[in-house]
Amino acid sequence: MFEQLEDVEARYEEVMHLLSEPGAADDAKRFQKLMKEQGDLTPLIEMYRNYRSACQDMEDSQALLSEETDEEMKAMCREELLDAEERKKDLEKELTIALLPKDKNDDRNVVVEIRAGAGGDEAALFAAEIYRMYMKYAESRGWSVHTEEAEETGIGGMKHVSFTVDGQGAYSVMKYESGVHRVQRVPETESGGRIHTSTITVCVMPEAEEIDVPEIPEKDIRIDVMRASGNGGQCVNTTDSAVRLTHYPTGIVIYSQTEKSQLQNKAKAFELLRTKLYYLELEKQRQERSDATLAQIGTGDRSEKIRTYNFPQGRVTDHRINLTLYKLDKVMDGDLQELIDALMLADQEQKLTAQAREN
Repeated sequence: MFEQLEDVEARYEEVMHLLSEPGAADDAKRFQKLMKEQGDLTPLIEMYRNYRSACQDMEDSQALLSEETDEEMKAMCREELLDAEERKKDLEKELTIALLPKDKNDDRNVVVEIRAGAGGDEAALFAAEIYRMYMKYAESRGWSVHTEEAEETGIGGMKHVSFTVDGQGAYSVMKYESGVHRVQRVPETESGGRIHTSTITVCVMPEAEEIDVPEIPEKDIRIDVMRASGNGGQCVNTTDSAVRLTHYPTGIVIYSQTEKSQLQNKAKAFELLRTKLYYLELEKQRQERSDATLAQIGTGDRSEKIRTYNFPQGRVTDHRINLTLYKLDKVMDGDLQELIDALMLADQEQKLTAQAREN
């Protein structure tokens, strides 16, 4: 079992040898690539070696059990055999999950868009709270967040906000947040004490690289420059540093004003446009796949109601996995890991089931 890992282990040994050669760090780009490969392979190889060790321990215990005549020693061998069998069983499951096909975007940074939906000012207030929730979660992971664009309501809400999250494996975690988030609570403006339901949409997109999107023809783009607005230093409202891109074929509009110069804002706007075009292509591919092979968790469908935040009951319910946590205050403070871990586990189980059907 897991014979394919013998070749992976051979490659791991080769990488370790290449990294230890004199002058290996002279070629910085190659050295960095090898270091990343080594980092990616190490957990898998350690797991595989622990699995082989458990298999060997089973064989040794079985051999001793068949040869031993002393009852006390036999009991000890049986105990060691059971322990080795348990370790082997656990490691088999871990290795099977580790060998599932990976999403090629999992290691990428992400661009997140939050938009207020039904509910007017209450939806905008909730959008701002979810934005802060993600900011705190990213901080707890050691990731950096850069706000790209925000349309505020003037009473602390946000009609729309987009931001990038830079961090190892950000997309592998944040992709489960795409969809409709629903809030149930009594708005501050509600004099009758009635519970209202409002919604926001969250879209999580893997940050695109230039090779992901074909070169965009100049005729497909309109570029407008203007003075930036809001807080941003001495240059705001004094120079035409803000940039707006309009992509005619898709109708996508990108506005960038957070960088110091027009050139930097233009570059950032094109980065965001590539990300959106790449996301549209991923969505197209997803919709073309067979329903039989499409995992339903983390699909990024923005029309899907994925989670409800019920303030009167202090609960959060994720509808995809029927999980309810009575820790709303902690979740809103950025404590999302229990939810995300459960979603990742459910996603893995779905993929294992699909793989078993195919085999």
